[in-house]
Amino acid sequence: MMEVTGFPTSCDIYLELEGRKVAVVQSYAAKATKSSQVVEAFGEREPVATINGQNKYVLELTRLYATDDAISDGIDFFALENFSLVICKPDRKVIYSGCQWSAIQEEGKVGSMVAEKVTVFATSRIEVAA
Repeated sequence: MMEVTGFPTSCDIYLELEGRKVAVVQSYAAKATKSSQVVEAFGEREPVATINGQNKYVLELTRLYATDDAISDGIDFFALENFSLVICKPDRKVIYSGCQWSAIQEEGKVGSMVAEKVTVFATSRIEVAA
C-alpha cells in the first residue's frame, strides 16, 4: 500500500533581479488564468472548437525582506520591475519571470526593510529540475 506524505512544500522563496537575490518571501499564493475562446458555427448547437488564449499569472506575496546586499545597494521595492519570483521545492524550482508589481502594502519598524503584501503580475512560468 502506497503511503501519501503530502505535497512537496517550498523551502525557499525569493525575488531575483539580474541574477541576484534581492528579497526573501515568507509565503505566496499563485493564480493562473487563461483567456480561451469558443468558436461557434452557424446552425450548430454547440461550439465546434476552442482557441487557447494567453496565460495570466497573478501572485500574492506576503512579508518580503530585502537581503543585506540589496539594502546596502539601496533597494526600493517601488522601483522594482522585470524581476523573477523563484520558488524552490524539494524536487524542482518554479520560476515566474517578467514580473511587475501592481500593489504594495507596507508595514515597518525602524531599521527594517519589510513589505507586508505585494501583488505581482508575471509574463511566464517555468519549472526546472532542482
